Amino acid sequence: MSATIMETTTMQDTPAMQDTEYIQFFDGGTEPTLANLGGKGASLVTMTSAGMPVPPGFVVTTAQFDAFMHEAGITDHIHALLAGLNPEDVAEVDAVSATIRADIESRPIPTEARAQTVAAYEALQSRFDTPVPVAVRSSATAEDLPDASFAGQQDTYLWLEGFSAVGEHIRKCWASLYTSRAIIYRLKNNIPNEGLSMAVVVQKMVNAKASGVAMTLDPTNGDRSKITIDASYGVGEMVVSGQVTPDNIVLDKVTLTLINEHLGDKHAELVPDLAARKLVEREVDAERRARRCLTDAQLSAVATLAKRAEKHYKCPQDIEWALDADLPDGENLLLLQARPETVHSSKPKTEPTSTVPAGPAASSGFSWNSVKLFA
Repeated sequence: MSATIMETTTMQDTPAMQDTEYIQFFDGGTEPTLANLGGKGASLVTMTSAGMPVPPGFVVTTAQFDAFMHEAGITDHIHALLAGLNPEDVAEVDAVSATIRADIESRPIPTEARAQTVAAYEALQSRFDTPVPVAVRSSATAEDLPDASFAGQQDTYLWLEGFSAVGEHIRKCWASLYTSRAIIYRLKNNIPNEGLSMAVVVQKMVNAKASGVAMTLDPTNGDRSKITIDASYGVGEMVVSGQVTPDNIVLDKVTLTLINEHLGDKHAELVPDLAARKLVEREVDAERRARRCLTDAQLSAVATLAKRAEKHYKCPQDIEWALDADLPDGENLLLLQARPETVHSSKPKTEPTSTVPAGPAASSGFSWNSVKLFA
């Protein structure tokens, strides 16, 4: 792929990114809050402020969602549909979810809110020599919290080009606040629907040659002296969906020496097709499948980045990362998300235990946000 297509170098005449009521840039300088940006958005702004290598972008704040819902006048109707819903009646939940989502997706965005979002999108694009595709990611106010795991309940859309597609999928992200899974989770955990809001992240798409997750503990036993990395070729959606088995590596957190590794099959990768202007699945040849997709230096870099996130947040982290094919080695490792690890980190810290060989991502007790591709 031509580097000019996915150029990540900031242009010299880039205009200042101005935060507004409805828009907050990752590097806009406004203090992030969960109430305005949701879990994912607040984390990305915080990590950018801390100097971590986050692809640039902005957050459509919860104020815009609230303004949208107010103008649409459908909040009371939604609450009525959800009242008394039985979480065990999946068919009924599915029907209510479909009704709510279709209603939200059909409503126009308020004029001023849309204008601010168009301006933010154009400002983001002005940073690059040529237009770049973006990812549009849900950021609910109740997600990525230390005491709750909402991963996979709302939507993410990859490889979107042009504001028409971006605006459409911002609305789809708002609607995903009412997926069946999210509704059932809230019902079963007694989380009220009143007061819920949704921010949306719009972020420069990474041309990932490899990607994955890293946890600053061993998820099989909670051992905080280890770092566990799952990695595969291309964009990480195929790991999420269980279509490929990634490499799984356990490192010592202090020395970064290899403790254990399991080479996954990695039979396919999701990569951009510039002619088709979308992500496509491509078979991985036998030689690449048979070897680890990360070098020793890349493993060390991912582990170091995970440790940096843990030091910043002062608790075990579950991070998403990617190696950008359009950036030089040493500058191509990007941090896509960091969230508190929720399975073991709430337990009292204990002395390190013997390491149990770790399995692939599917057995690690975590999941990424569900990913939907825009073709």
